[in-house]
Amino acid sequence: MKIIDAHLHYEKDAYFDEIARVAHHENSEEHLREQYVQRGIVHGIVMGNRPVSEVACHYPEFLSYCVGIGDIEAFFAAPEASVKFVRRHLARRGCVGIKLYPGYQSFYIYDERLAPLYEIAAACGKPVAVHMGLTASEEALLKYSHPLVMDEAATRFRDVSFVMCHFGEPWFTDAAAVLEKNPNVTADLSGILEGKITDFDAFLQEKRFYIERLKGWLAYLGRYDRFMFGTDWPLANLGDYIAFTKEIIPRAHWNQVFFENANRIYQLGL
Repeated sequence: MKIIDAHLHYEKDAYFDEIARVAHHENSEEHLREQYVQRGIVHGIVMGNRPVSEVACHYPEFLSYCVGIGDIEAFFAAPEASVKFVRRHLARRGCVGIKLYPGYQSFYIYDERLAPLYEIAAACGKPVAVHMGLTASEEALLKYSHPLVMDEAATRFRDVSFVMCHFGEPWFTDAAAVLEKNPNVTADLSGILEGKITDFDAFLQEKRFYIERLKGWLAYLGRYDRFMFGTDWPLANLGDYIAFTKEIIPRAHWNQVFFENANRIYQLGL
């Protein structure tokens, strides 16, 4: 079975080095490439957060990227300049979408000041991936990253294809409602695990309340064509994440969730 990792991070710094070690990985291109080959992961999509002016950013050939709006205040201060840079990113072969970071940054994704960005995304046919759900920082504000916020954005900007990252965890009930109502919203299942699981069966038992509700809302929707596998590398162990995703997704839909959906939604042509 071929796999696409629809959500990872690719930065060389001390923070990512440490969380990779906790997940029993090494934060390096060589190790990531080796792990991908070993586990049948044929491609990955990096969620970028570098300055949009870095148009010549380079990633290995087995990775595509979403250009991240890492500084929303800079975007709002000079939207025309930022939009020009984003347009140049989206014209590159390796750039498959846009990434927003509400919660980590204080803004609502339905803000009308984002309209020029959404217009470009719609015109280019590229999705806008959005951090939704809990954050890794205590300084972040969850009111900006609650999945219900995406309902208003998806309704106002119907021509935009939104990707709800992390399926808005842990607000799966609200996330499911947003997907059910809005046909222009899909989701990835990244960011739900972290570190290395030492006893997988014990983990499933200990977290059964959480896992059963996640599985229940996925089954309630019954739209496995709108969910993508993702690891949030280097946050979690890759082997654990594949096993976990197989646990929450019925076998009949594995090919869709692990490969076909990301290939279609991000237009990878694999």
